[in-house]
Amino acid sequence: MKRITKDRLFALALLTPSIIVTVMFILVPVLDSVIRSFQDYRIKNIIAGTPGKWNEFANYMKLFSNSKLLSSIETTFIFVGGVVLAQFILGMAMALVLNSNLRGARFIRSIMMAPWIVPTIISGLIWMWIYQPQYGLLKYVVRVFTFGKVADFAMLNNPATALLGIAIAALWKQIPLTALLLVSGLANVPEETLEAATVDGANSVNRFFHITIPYMKSIIKVTTSMSIIENFKQFPLIWTMTGGGPDNSTSTLAILSYREAFVSNNLGSGAAVTTIWMLLMILVVILFNIVFKETDME
Repeated sequence: MKRITKDRLFALALLTPSIIVTVMFILVPVLDSVIRSFQDYRIKNIIAGTPGKWNEFANYMKLFSNSKLLSSIETTFIFVGGVVLAQFILGMAMALVLNSNLRGARFIRSIMMAPWIVPTIISGLIWMWIYQPQYGLLKYVVRVFTFGKVADFAMLNNPATALLGIAIAALWKQIPLTALLLVSGLANVPEETLEAATVDGANSVNRFFHITIPYMKSIIKVTTSMSIIENFKQFPLIWTMTGGGPDNSTSTLAILSYREAFVSNNLGSGAAVTTIWMLLMILVVILFNIVFKETDME
């Protein structure tokens, strides 16, 4: 047996456990969910042990005739777009600070991962306490800065501000990891090139956009793709803080899928929402990578 064949067999042996786990716990459940989305499949089918029945796209037709799906899609895109953009901007700002010689940067770097380590549900409970309309920290801060003119400030009870409140909680948890990844990207920017640009008269803004960003494109692409996926599938934080309310103002596709499957007891409809949700997420990631690749070519 040739050496290259042995190496390939050895590599396959190492990859086999991961392939088996991926197929069993990711691909098979996804395929099963897609099949269920075309069936009339409810909780009673599980209890009775009976299979679902093909319902001729009834789940999808019902969803698209219902305003809840389009509203959830809109809310999902607003949430994902806002959080991803803010996360990148704030994460980059933090990364630049951590990569500088600013006093205390090392201390900040050592403790900044604390929010990311906290479980998502615990994060939601912390921010629910901060937003608590009777005794929450935010109410106290608002009263101080408005000199008592704004006595009541219920962030999560107001449909106009509830999604913003969840987005702030999501940013608090996710920015540390983004900043850490971007710091690693800043380490790849050659100091010699930055010094040469400074000598040629380039200011800090020009150096950032024409040198730093191009050298960091690969890490930016990975970080942003991870952020898109993470926020598209965000469920525990939203469910813990608002449950999709008030007045469905924070009902994303994740929340709608859970409600259809386990509140309305219609697993087929929930699977249909999940299928639409998954396809939209894949489409957004693909479009982002296409656009990012075109900017690389330019």
